[in-house]
Amino acid sequence: MIEYIKGELTELTPALATVEAAGVGYGLNISLNTFSAIQGKKEVRLYVYEAIREDAHVLFGFCNKKEREMFLLLITVSGVGANTARMMLSGMSVSELCSAISTGNAKLIQSIKGIGKMTAQRIIVDLRDKIVALGIADEIPAGGIVSAPVNNAVRDEAVAALTMLGFAPAPTQKVVVQILQEQPTLPVEQVVKLALKQIK
Repeated sequence: MIEYIKGELTELTPALATVEAAGVGYGLNISLNTFSAIQGKKEVRLYVYEAIREDAHVLFGFCNKKEREMFLLLITVSGVGANTARMMLSGMSVSELCSAISTGNAKLIQSIKGIGKMTAQRIIVDLRDKIVALGIADEIPAGGIVSAPVNNAVRDEAVAALTMLGFAPAPTQKVVVQILQEQPTLPVEQVVKLALKQIK
């Protein structure tokens, strides 16, 4: 089992980080929270979850252990897979998720794309006691958010990230452009976060 990968951050998008360690480049699926935390860094340490399936060996990377613990809890819930858990951690911070779960705020959890009423309620019932027991309900700094200039690069990167998460490019681009027109100074991770809540 890989506990973490420490090395040079050679490539970074809102959905994927490539870390070179001992001459090997590891592609790790990441959340927007991790993207924000490691953006602009040359050396990183990402905690790892390995998803080993018949057709693929996928690595997920997290900027700290608490985010990984939250991810591991989410995927224990029936109906929540690894990509859904990553999307949840992109739409909300760990502390926001913990708050929503502990207060039973199913509507807030449902605001995340792909989470229906039954799944949101199941997440609350299954995880309410566990997040307290594991002590991951404490506030976690979100990491520095770097402001990006408004240009096609922000739009293209946001659309690419959302496409990697499984959304169709055409409606995604429409939503991203609309967000950038209303809030032209938003960095790409914030554009993706807002888009996740608006894409039908």
